[in-house]
Amino acid sequence: MRINNNIPALKANSLLRKNNNHLSKSLEKLSSGLKINHAADNAAGMAITHKMRTQIGGVNQASNNAANGISVIQTAEGALSEIGAILTRMRELAVQAANGTNTDDDRATINNEIVQLKEEIQRISDTTEFNTKSLLNGDIDNKIYVNDTKVNVLSITEGVSAKDYEIEIISSQVGDTTEITNVELLEGFPEDARYIVEGSKITITDDKSFKIRIDTNPKELPNDTIKISVLDAGPMKLQIGANEHQDISIRIPEISPRTLEIANIDLSTSDGAQEAIKLIDNAVTMVTDVRTRLGAYQNRLEQSINNLDTTSLNMTEALSRIADVDMAAEMSEYTSKNVLSQANTAILAQANERPQTILTLLQG
Repeated sequence: MRINNNIPALKANSLLRKNNNHLSKSLEKLSSGLKINHAADNAAGMAITHKMRTQIGGVNQASNNAANGISVIQTAEGALSEIGAILTRMRELAVQAANGTNTDDDRATINNEIVQLKEEIQRISDTTEFNTKSLLNGDIDNKIYVNDTKVNVLSITEGVSAKDYEIEIISSQVGDTTEITNVELLEGFPEDARYIVEGSKITITDDKSFKIRIDTNPKELPNDTIKISVLDAGPMKLQIGANEHQDISIRIPEISPRTLEIANIDLSTSDGAQEAIKLIDNAVTMVTDVRTRLGAYQNRLEQSINNLDTTSLNMTEALSRIADVDMAAEMSEYTSKNVLSQANTAILAQANERPQTILTLLQG
């Protein structure tokens, strides 16, 4: 028997220390509800859960971004609805002015209202905003540059890719006027592209969704090669994913009397009223097309939100399986360690009393 080193007591103390450490960790897990509180608990699990939390946060924000995008679309669509109502009123006035029972004074009065309605469409185009971003003035559509000031691009569709297009406009003098006699599509256009000339306006289309509408100066038609540069810049990019480049582009063309081609309608004559009916019908079609495109954007974003919310839910469930503690199982573990700790404490007390038995040998 030895008194310098109480081996049973040392063993009991070592086990007690280990059990107390396990008991402390168990208490920490029960208090936090987390299975991994420190990297030492599970190094790989800590790395995985950190990435998953970052990804879940990004997915949730992407869902909010898509919802904000829907708000933008609804704002623009509401303004277009009002422009559509104005065009409906303008068409009624044009039909009224085309009637032969009207005098010149009557048509002049009707035309005064037309002027005011055109100004209201321009005002809506200039002032419709979301978070200070203008929506209907062309700021969030593809930027277009033309190398000749005598040519103006009125509109392009989504089927027009961002690149350079070259055309040659051939004109000739017919009496006192200059007319377009031929248009050659040189570079960039689809193979099945074709053109239609309507006075000073040129429409280039294909069998799909490609359409460029050009307005020229009837007093000074160009005879040189015209280069139209469509840039991939301007559309509103909505970040609808948690990672880079997971976005979609929202394009809303300029909606104004100029692009609707109603800026110059005049109801002061019967012929002018007849022409106005046709132009307003075309404008209504353009506004309807844009509203249809916005509706498609909104439906897409709603589906994106549903997908993002489902993704967030599934990722959160996976994260919970890795990081969250099973309270019932951990409570059982805590109870077991607590009983062992109490038993170790009692055994340590008994082990500390064993050396005292040596005193009986010394007393003999």
